[in-house]
Parts: sequence; structure tokens; C-alpha cells
Amino acid sequence: MSLEPRAFWAGRSVFVTGHTGFKGSWLSLWLASLGARVHGYALAAPTEPSLFETARVADRLASSTTGDIADLDRLRSALVRSEASVLFHLAAQPLVRDSYRLPLETLETNVLGTARALEAARSVPSLRAVVVVTTDKCYENREWCWGYREDERLGGHDPYSSSKACAELVTAAYRRSFFPPERYGDHGVAVATARAGNVIGGGDWASDRLVPDCLKALAEGRAVPVRNPASIRPWQHVLEPLSGYLLLARRLVEEGPDLGEAWNFGPAEEDDRPVEYLVRRLCSLWGGGRYEAARSDGLHEAGYLRLDCSKARSRLSWRPKWNLDEALERTVAWHRAYLRGDDLQALCLEQIADYEGASRS
Repeated sequence: MSLEPRAFWAGRSVFVTGHTGFKGSWLSLWLASLGARVHGYALAAPTEPSLFETARVADRLASSTTGDIADLDRLRSALVRSEASVLFHLAAQPLVRDSYRLPLETLETNVLGTARALEAARSVPSLRAVVVVTTDKCYENREWCWGYREDERLGGHDPYSSSKACAELVTAAYRRSFFPPERYGDHGVAVATARAGNVIGGGDWASDRLVPDCLKALAEGRAVPVRNPASIRPWQHVLEPLSGYLLLARRLVEEGPDLGEAWNFGPAEEDDRPVEYLVRRLCSLWGGGRYEAARSDGLHEAGYLRLDCSKARSRLSWRPKWNLDEALERTVAWHRAYLRGDDLQALCLEQIADYEGASRS
């Protein structure tokens, strides 16, 4: 997989919704390192501490607008002012377990928020590409051993998964209705969706997420609580899917609407590991620690989930670079640097540069 060419991104105006979140902060720093003029739109950082604050992401932005994705007028105004040619829509309620507690808010943000982002995009003459980020959980999970392909049935047992399946349908409807490929010469916008696995990496402090919960427990000398040790997930470092989003956006600009469809960006098959493996490896990398079974609260969680990324490999020449052990090592190193008080923006940029220079081991 080739590196993202600086010549393409340098000076290019890019708009990122959800830029204060974990993924959005990493993406904004990567874009800025490529020379892009990054404009963000989001609520305040969702956790305390947050990657957005600790890595001083705002220092690298062309603009940062604090706003709710539900405020269409404010969103549209910020997007028009940015004169962006690329829109990455990441703003979301991103947690499965929170969606049980806040089902209506989850649906409002993830479904209507996506519709509002696409509606705002209709008012931007400079726009050439839209990448709507959803999730691997948008598939109707049949608990089978095969990876889900982009044409598999959408669904979702919980409000979060269902909301992301709906976001895929909303995006497809807007693409067909307002950005149809057959009229690309009139509107000039290519629209795609991107689905990734369970991302890990430095700067994730979200609640009820395995790796942040593990690292917090290890730092405090507590046993790591584990709810579902046998559950298998497509674990990947956050830079893996972000590299796919960047590649996809560039190709949409360069080649037009032929790539305007859904894309999986998941880990290699051997990195689909059970929760227990991940926890054991984190304890080992930390230098010691233990875990214990946590009582289930009865909320449904998928037992087995895998993505088939053969389409991205074949048509985009995309493939993951860091295996799971490398991803875990980078994540632990980042959090140890945080505890030491190191310069975390510099560390993020260093890890981005290392990733760009890596080849799949």
C-alpha cells in the first residue's frame, strides 16, 4: 500500500465532523501532518482526559467549531465557510453499551446526524468527496466464522448497531437521490461509507471499552474486569482504518463516483482474537497484572465478528500494516508516555510517521 501523497493533501481544505473524539483526533493530526487545512466540527471532547486536549489537536487545525450535529444551520455554515473538498463524517454516539442507556439520543445522533451532514454537503460547491464512517457492527450478526462482506445484510441487535445500519441506508439514499453517479458531471461529489473493526490506540478514555478499562485498572494496580473472555473481535490499531479512509477519500476525488460504495477496513484474519488473549497480552506488556471475571449485566453483546476486506485489498490496494501485537505495544507505550507527562502530540505524530513507513510483518 502506497503512502498518502503529501502533494494531494497539502493545502487541501478538509472538514471533519467529530474531530474532538478519539478517531477524529488521530485523523485530524494525520491530515495536518500531510499539510491539509483541517476544519473540525464537534461537541466538546467527550472524555476527561481526552486525546484532543492532551495531544493539543486544536493547535494543528485551521478552524474548530463547537456545535451539535443536530444543528443543521450551524453545521452547514461551518462547512460552507471551510470551502472543503473532502468531508469525513465521524460525529457519532460510538458506544454499544451507552446505546442501551440512551437509545433515542443514539438514533438521533447516528441516523439523523448522518442525514444532516449529507444535507449540509449539498450546499458546498467546493466538495468533491464524502466519507461517512460507520462500523463493523452495521451487519446483521449471524455469529458465523466467515468475514462479512460489504453486500451482506445490514442489521443490528442493539440501538447502536441498528443506528449505524440505518446510517448506511441514509447514505445510500442520499447518494442515489442527490449525488447519483450518472449525474456526477452536474454535482461533482462522490460518496462512500467505511466500516472498521474494534480500534485501539493511545488516547482512548471511553468508558466500557476493553482496552481503556484494562489500562486504567493496570495503572491503578487493580484486577482487570473481563465480561466476555471468549468473545472474538476484529482488533486493529486506530491508524489502520484511518489509512483506509484517507486512501478512499483521495481515490474518490481522483477517480469519481465508481468507488462511491461501502468499504470494509479491518485487520488481518490472524488478528481476530478473543478478549482473553488481548487482556493477557496487555498485562504482559504492562509488566504484570491480573484479570478477573466481571458479572454480566445481561445486555446483548456479539460473540463473534469478523470483516472480509478482500474488496479493499483488490480495488484499493489497501491492507493492514501493524499486527495486533504491534498495535498493543504502541498503545501501552502511548499510555506510559501519558503517565510520564511526555509530549503526546509529538508522540502521535511519531507513531503516524512510523506507521506510514511500516510494511506488514
